Amino acid sequence: MNYQSSEQAPATEEAEVHIRFLAAEESSVLVELVREAYGDTYDAEWVYQPDQIAHRINTHTLRSAIGHLSDGTILGHMALMVEETTERVMHAGVAVVRDAARGHHVFERLKRFAAQWAAEAGYLGIFSEATAAHPYSQKANIALGAHETGFLLGWIPSTVSNNAAVDPDAHRQSVALFYLKLNGGENRPMFVPEKHRVIVLSILETSGLHGEIVAASPEIHIVDETVLTVEEKDDHNSAVIHVEIPGYDLAQIVSHIRSEQLDVKGRDAVYLDMPLQVPQTQIVLEQQESALQFSFAGIFPNRNRNGDVLRLQSFGGVDLHVADIVTASDHGQELLAYVLSDLRSAP
Repeated sequence: MNYQSSEQAPATEEAEVHIRFLAAEESSVLVELVREAYGDTYDAEWVYQPDQIAHRINTHTLRSAIGHLSDGTILGHMALMVEETTERVMHAGVAVVRDAARGHHVFERLKRFAAQWAAEAGYLGIFSEATAAHPYSQKANIALGAHETGFLLGWIPSTVSNNAAVDPDAHRQSVALFYLKLNGGENRPMFVPEKHRVIVLSILETSGLHGEIVAASPEIHIVDETVLTVEEKDDHNSAVIHVEIPGYDLAQIVSHIRSEQLDVKGRDAVYLDMPLQVPQTQIVLEQQESALQFSFAGIFPNRNRNGDVLRLQSFGGVDLHVADIVTASDHGQELLAYVLSDLRSAP
């Protein structure tokens, strides 16, 4: 996750900055950077555990890029991550830039270095999240050739505090989803419900995501019971419903889970991931989406589930501060307008 602040600082000469990957035995460097920027509030426990970081580096599920001066002073960090080494799309996150380097393209240089490595390694692309509270990290993604594929409203919990400062007005913040295409590849079929087809086509054409919208056969078999799992994210005070096979009971079971998470457990947000590679997603959503209390968030290659997903989102009584969301491109503005319009039309 890229939770960078908008603070500026004195310039650091670009020629002095060296970019490389962190070695496993240097894991404490990342822990120190995160703790300096966020205290104990960063919403991923493993970044505070040197042994976990080292294990991920040694098993090649983490490539940890750092920028430093010739004297060894660390300026910033950005990670490339996969859950399995067989994945062809990487996730960029854990972006931390020290005050001495902010405003001088360190994050952009880190990501360019990481992207060049990933392209040469044969990965199809990189997806990431950038805070929507300011345009700086969004602009850095766009400068590299990445494009917006969605907006996750209220994704960043109010407990995350950049630079470990206590903010009395802290609230949940939104993120823009980005995809950076690196290599060509075979297009995956996407079974998109008619309601969202135009915006998804725009995302595909702009971002270069390896997908092609196809129509599901009306004769496709629909199972009675939906196959899904629920990921409860305590550090986000949210939950993600991962649907594997949509069934006739989708609206009923998802509504039950939503109520349990929001009303009983007091979650701020619930997100619903629908697999775009299965035709049942198109058919069931076209029949039942009007009964769901969810709205469009975006599409992305889901590293936790095989293939691309259509993400929908739903919220409790939380104030999303949507007026504070900023974008950095015309495409981003168009996409955000669609996300907000669908949010207001959700039942």
